[in-house]
Amino acid sequence: RAALVYCHMWALGMAVGHGVRCLSQLAELPELHQMMRQTCRDYAQKELAPIAAQLDKDHKFPTKQVQELGAMGVMAVEVPESLGGAGMDYLAYCLAVEELSRGCASTRVIVSVNNSLYLGPILKFGTEEQKKQWITPFTTGEKVGCFALSEPGNGSDAGVASTLAQQEGDKWVLNGTKAWITNCWDASATVVFATTDKSLKHKGISAFLVPMPHPGLSLGKKEDKLGIRASSTANIILEDCRIPLGNMLGERGMGFKIAMQTLDSGRLGIAAQALGIAQAALDCAADYAHKRTAFGAPIGKLQAIQFKLADMALAIESARLLTWRAAMLRDAKKPFTKEAAMAKLGASEAATFVSHQAIQVLGGMGYVTDMPAERHYRDARITEI
Repeated sequence: RAALVYCHMWALGMAVGHGVRCLSQLAELPELHQMMRQTCRDYAQKELAPIAAQLDKDHKFPTKQVQELGAMGVMAVEVPESLGGAGMDYLAYCLAVEELSRGCASTRVIVSVNNSLYLGPILKFGTEEQKKQWITPFTTGEKVGCFALSEPGNGSDAGVASTLAQQEGDKWVLNGTKAWITNCWDASATVVFATTDKSLKHKGISAFLVPMPHPGLSLGKKEDKLGIRASSTANIILEDCRIPLGNMLGERGMGFKIAMQTLDSGRLGIAAQALGIAQAALDCAADYAHKRTAFGAPIGKLQAIQFKLADMALAIESARLLTWRAAMLRDAKKPFTKEAAMAKLGASEAATFVSHQAIQVLGGMGYVTDMPAERHYRDARITEI
């Protein structure tokens, strides 16, 4: 499998390995990837873009759209077909996420969390029985999952988990609070990280599968975020939440490892989202530059505007190369932690820069807060944060 990239000479040093796909060998996307990309692009343009602003204003979960994306295989791109997924690779997932984000960043977040943060760790660390129970029902869009790692006071430090899990007979009893959990108001299950042995510090953290709703589990208020508000974000509160012993994901003490590996993949989803936001902002600015007339000609004829558009396009293409390279390394089962972090940083900074420049291009029309360029800027800022 390959990606649509024009390779410069520096790409020669980025080979994934002998006999394995590398950037210097790429020519174009294979047909299946092209189909996935175009299908998601068409869907985003026709179904998501027209309602994105209203979803954001109303904090409304796009139930119908998520189910339609599930039917398209987008809610479980990497999951094998035997478990109900699309059976594709992570490059295909990044392509899908980018295109969906061009239409609605909120919907993209819902898709990404279900794919990489919920299904991802179960697919990699779950038993066959757990995969059937916790993956298959979450591939169709009828159900979505979430990922409960962050905590008040600890932030996103995966090496510190104040939430405790104690074994009592044939049950695990969970107590604690998880903060800023994406999708939680609409989720049917969550992966929870809790300490099973304080003396071991980060090596005493384990991961658990918890159905939602469930006795002992409650939700805090929905956060009123800067953007991406169609995706719910709130605290998960665990008070004597009892789950079967078989709901532990992986082995005891593997929680930190599971979290770190899951977050590596999650960074690629964030990078792809940022690319979609940036591309949408550039498209918006370029379209306006061709239509807005000043001094008897479109402002796109002005060199100052052309410079802006060129810099925007450069930032996007550079970030896209970083993202696709990291995805290909992951697909080749090579180390990609550094590359994923670089892709997330590069793409999120590009999204902020490009969307801000788009606002400058559109400045002559007196934009308001629900205009596309301003919405892309808000989405880019919250993605970077």
